[in-house]
Amino acid sequence: MRFLRRTLVGIFLMSLTLALLIYAGQTVWSAVESRMNAEPRAFPQRERVATVVTTTIEPETLSPTLTVFGELRSRRTLALRTPVGGTLDSLSDSVVEGGQVAEGETLLRIDPAEAEDQLARARADLSDAEAERRDAERARRLADDVLAAAEAQAALRETALARQRDLQSRGIGTAPDLEAAELAASAAAQSVLSARESIATAEARIDGAATSVARAGIAVAEAERAVEGTEIVAPFAGRLADVAVSPGSRVTANEQIATLVDPAALEVAFRVSAAQYARLIEEGDLISAPVRVMLDVDGLDLVAEGRITREAATVGEGQTGRLIFARVERAPGFRPGDFVTVLIEEPQIENVARLPGAAVGADGTVLVIGEDQRLVSAPVELLRRQGDDVLVRADDLAGADHRGGALPAPAPG
Repeated sequence: MRFLRRTLVGIFLMSLTLALLIYAGQTVWSAVESRMNAEPRAFPQRERVATVVTTTIEPETLSPTLTVFGELRSRRTLALRTPVGGTLDSLSDSVVEGGQVAEGETLLRIDPAEAEDQLARARADLSDAEAERRDAERARRLADDVLAAAEAQAALRETALARQRDLQSRGIGTAPDLEAAELAASAAAQSVLSARESIATAEARIDGAATSVARAGIAVAEAERAVEGTEIVAPFAGRLADVAVSPGSRVTANEQIATLVDPAALEVAFRVSAAQYARLIEEGDLISAPVRVMLDVDGLDLVAEGRITREAATVGEGQTGRLIFARVERAPGFRPGDFVTVLIEEPQIENVARLPGAAVGADGTVLVIGEDQRLVSAPVELLRRQGDDVLVRADDLAGADHRGGALPAPAPG
């Protein structure tokens, strides 16, 4: 009996414990389900307030500046070549790399002995040709005299023949006399023809002599130029580059010995895109816009002024845009070959405002102060980028205050 009672008590306690566990699990589940289905708690939000720097948008007339890079070149560059070959007889001390030469300065002299001998021979040939021409002219005059004498002789023979025929008609003359007169007249006519042939030969001789004189004169002129070519003179003042001769060296005809560069006559060549080129055109022609050339030398900026003069005729193989040239005036310190920065002043644009580049967002809007001192977005037309600034057109924002900075990532409101 005691065993049965204890068994029943154990079963009762176990059932009660199980019931309590089920009740506790149901309570927890109900609480979780109620929590998940409940509305989220709403907390009052504090509006963020920040101080920003503002600037008034003031439209004005501005001249945008186009910044490109270019290379300086010399407008006057001459390749110095030797017209004749030979051994250098003398060489100026200025004929060195970078040597400064003056206009008219003798740079070098080639041994003129061979050229002078050639000139002497050419002049002798010219004298022979002129003598031949004079001889031909004398022969021509003599042939004229011979022709005149032959014609006079022929006239006499014709007169004698006519007289013999008259005598023969009156029965006084004889047949042998008439025949002799006819033969004499025929011989006189033949002499006239021979004299005329001599004149033609003399005229041909004169023409040949004139050709020989002209040919000899050309040879003399060439020889004189060869003598002059033994001395090379600087046609303008400048500096020498690519010097390839030394004292006593031998040069050949048309050999380049140096390049003469005028460092004072400079121009800058720079390339712009097609869009940038379109801004520099007015009525279909390239404008003569002013430019400023800058060269950074260890923190020191060398600056020179210039003006656009022309553009290249072709784009160039494998290139894009346009190649433009600008003449540079008064550029001390600059040298051909310098890689420089070119600032081009574009035509003026009316009713534009200059803003910091950070003020314009990627969507083409700026933040301006609206009602209740809140930031609002306003669209603007981006025209140019000028370094850290931009030029925009916003007619309806004239006089408005826009955000100039202070907020790292500002948003409307």
